[in-house]
Amino acid sequence: MSIGGQLGELFLQAVPTVLIILLFYSILRVIFFKPLLKVMAERNARTVGAQRAAEGAQAAAAEKVKQYQDALRHARAKVYAEQEAARKKVLDERADVVKQARTRANAEVTSAKARIEQEMAAARKDLEATVGQLAAEIARRILQTPPSPRGRGGSPAREAR
Repeated sequence: MSIGGQLGELFLQAVPTVLIILLFYSILRVIFFKPLLKVMAERNARTVGAQRAAEGAQAAAAEKVKQYQDALRHARAKVYAEQEAARKKVLDERADVVKQARTRANAEVTSAKARIEQEMAAARKDLEATVGQLAAEIARRILQTPPSPRGRGGSPAREAR
């Protein structure tokens, strides 16, 4: 036998094996690979969908966080403005109270000065009225001094000096 004949025989013997393999492959493809590929495609679609949904949820959460921060910032600004208004009101009230107290104090000082001036004028009048009497009394007492004892020796005029 020649090599060509041997190859022909070998191919004829291999045909049933090739047919069995092709049949086995087509059966596996229909029974196993198609459902498996279908499940894998569904899983991939679900995974991609879940990823997209997660990205959407993250974006929505980021937007809500931004809105929350904006609202918080706005609320803080409002509170600071209210505090500033209250502080300004308190400072204005305090300034008014201080102004009123200064006005009252100035009025009291002015009236006290006037009263002191009146009292001083009255005291001067009394003093001027009594100066003459006091001078006369002092002069009378000096001039009417009793004679001094002899042991001291001296005239009343000397003692007055």
